[in-house]
Amino acid sequence: MSHCNVPALIEPQVEMGSVDEAEHKTLFKLEEDAKQTKEASLMEQGSLSPIFPQHITKSPKNSVLKSIKIVILSNKLNLLLPFGPLAILVHYMIDSKGWVFLLSLIGITPLAERLGYATEQLAFYTGPTVGGLLNATFGNVTELIISIFALKNGMIRVVQLTLLGSILSNMLLVLGCAFFCGGLVFHQKDQVFDKGLAVVNSGLLLMAVMGILFPAVLHYTHSEVHAGSSELALSRFSSCIMLIAYAAYLFFQLKSQSSSYSPLEQETNQNEEASDEDEDPEISKWESIIWLSILTAWVSLLSGYLVDAIEGASVSWNIPIAFISVILLPIVGNAAEHAGAIMFAMKDKLDLSLGVAIGSSIQISMFAVPFCVVIGWMMGEQMDLNFQLFETAMLFITVIVVAFFLQVGKEGTSNYFKGLMLILCYLIVAASFFVHEDPQQG
Repeated sequence: MSHCNVPALIEPQVEMGSVDEAEHKTLFKLEEDAKQTKEASLMEQGSLSPIFPQHITKSPKNSVLKSIKIVILSNKLNLLLPFGPLAILVHYMIDSKGWVFLLSLIGITPLAERLGYATEQLAFYTGPTVGGLLNATFGNVTELIISIFALKNGMIRVVQLTLLGSILSNMLLVLGCAFFCGGLVFHQKDQVFDKGLAVVNSGLLLMAVMGILFPAVLHYTHSEVHAGSSELALSRFSSCIMLIAYAAYLFFQLKSQSSSYSPLEQETNQNEEASDEDEDPEISKWESIIWLSILTAWVSLLSGYLVDAIEGASVSWNIPIAFISVILLPIVGNAAEHAGAIMFAMKDKLDLSLGVAIGSSIQISMFAVPFCVVIGWMMGEQMDLNFQLFETAMLFITVIVVAFFLQVGKEGTSNYFKGLMLILCYLIVAASFFVHEDPQQG
């Protein structure tokens, strides 16, 4: 009898063991899915980067000539690269500020796009966290370099207007074109995006508006405790707070495992997994670092000539400096974002388009603007957050309009009509700055 009962006693234990193993595997799979989901979330706010793999990818071994061919000769936009050296030649031979400005502007455009490409390649080797930080840093490096050169020359208004223009361009023109082109391709249905993410982004943009609005209100109500210094002190304090908020936002974006983002992130992850073979790096880690250094140095050099020629170009073309700073300069810095946002929208990956357009606006408003205030503080320049009444009102209305377009309806949807409305809003903004004379420049 005892021999008969032994199998009967062992069998339930074996069954229970198999159940435990199955549960353990299920939990392990859920953990792996959570990791993949977190990777997918990075790209919803970054620049033009792919989903970063967790393992170290195989580094390609390229010769110097092959590396040059991949980085410089593989993109048709690089046909504009000779305009950079041409701008320098014109500066020393003819000294026509209008031509120097135009040629520098065209010459920097492909460099901005290649900076995004080099950052994308480097991100393959750094992993998701550092990759996200790289995108936050280099995503708007062109605007930052131009701004620092302008600050060095004491052109505080050019810095303010360029950064403001970049925010307006991303929110209205880049996002509008993405919605419009995606809506035309998928005209039979409404494209869907994560409304929860859009609400978080809208909140951050409104916080940035608050930081920029209050110094202007303080100035125009003449309610400063210490005339001339309270406004600057408030700007510097607010800038430090905005940088802390942006750091917290990065931490939340890179580390948070909030379930509210899961469904769309998993869908994005599945879309990317289908093309994993195409997502291998084209250049090695050290090649990426070297190219980033070369491109950043070249952008810095051209930015110096560009900034020097702004005032001369304004006079020779009879165009307000405000229009050049707010409308023309951001087109250069946003070239890569513009192309990327449209490309993602036409592939029905609207969350990535929002990440490129709105994410870039957040980077500029919550990082670049306060960063320039702090850098100006170190340089001894009185850079503040008082963007003047006209510009601040323009930013405030733009953020409200975009937030409304993103949050209207029960779920996040877009179509070509919404895109067209945003583009038309940008044309109104451009026309307004064309007829606006900046009181500090007039």
